[in-house]
Amino acid sequence: MKGFLLLALLTVASSTAHAIVIRDDVDDARYRVPATEFPALVDMPGEGHGALIAPQWVLTAAHTLPMHADLKQVVINGSARDVERVVTHPGHRTLPQTLIDQAMASGEAMLIVVFLASGDDVALIKLKTPVTDVAPVALYGGSDEAGQVAKILGKGATGTGATGHSPNGPNRTELRRAFNRITSAYDRWLCYVFDAPPEALPLEGALGNGDSGGPVLVEHDGQWLLAGQGSWKVVQGNVLTARPGRYEQVTCNVRMSHYAEWIRRVMDEHTSPPDPTVPSADRSPPR
Repeated sequence: MKGFLLLALLTVASSTAHAIVIRDDVDDARYRVPATEFPALVDMPGEGHGALIAPQWVLTAAHTLPMHADLKQVVINGSARDVERVVTHPGHRTLPQTLIDQAMASGEAMLIVVFLASGDDVALIKLKTPVTDVAPVALYGGSDEAGQVAKILGKGATGTGATGHSPNGPNRTELRRAFNRITSAYDRWLCYVFDAPPEALPLEGALGNGDSGGPVLVEHDGQWLLAGQGSWKVVQGNVLTARPGRYEQVTCNVRMSHYAEWIRRVMDEHTSPPDPTVPSADRSPPR
C-alpha cells in the first residue's frame, strides 16, 4: 500500500506514505538538501522510504512494501541493493477493501484512522550483502520524544501548508528536510502537528505523500538518531475533496523505541553465526 493510504481513493481522511510539505512563507530552496544530509536514507521501489539501521538491515513502514510482488531491490546511496528476505511485523494488517468502499461512498473515514492506529506498520528488510559505503543510523531508545524537535526527510510530494499538495502526485521529487516538534509519543506512535506561522518553527514542515517510512530524527549527544518513520496522517474534511499537507494536520509515525526489542530479536534470528573455519579480522587464521 504505497503512495497514499487508500490506494484508489487518493484523497482520504488519513493518508499513508508521506516528501516534505513546507511553510508557505519560506523559500523552498531552504528545505532542499543533498543526499549527504542523510546517507542512510533508503528509497523503496517507486515511492516510500526506509532507513539503513545495520550494514545488512533496512527498517521501513510495512505498507511501503509491494502488495502483489516480492521486494527484489532497494536503493541506498544511489545504488541498487538486492534483498534477501523481508520480515513484516505480525501485527501488521492490510487495510480492508470494505473500509475503502465505505469511505468512497460516504466521504468519512474515521474507521480507517482507528484501523491504522491499532496496527503495527513496521517491517525489516535483510539485504543479500552488507552495505559498506554508508554508515547505518542508530535507533533512539529513549521514551522522552514528546516535546523534542525532530528532523524529517523525504523525496515525496511537496507543497505548502497554505494549500496542501495534490493527492495525485508526483510522489517522488527532490530530497527535502524540515523540522517539527513532537507533540505526543505513546505506545506504537509519535505524532506532530504542522503549525502555521507565526507559531511554526523557522523550517517547519510535515511529511507528504510518497514518504512513508521516511525518517523522523531526534538529536542526542550531538547525533541525529532514528526515533520514528512516517506512517499516516489525519486530514480533516470529506475524503473525496480534502487536500493532504495543510496546516494543522497531524502526522503519526512508527515509534522506534516501542519496536526496539522486536527489531533486535528479528535481526538476531536471521543472522547466521560466523563460520569458525573462515578467518576474520579479529580471529587468527587456522594454522
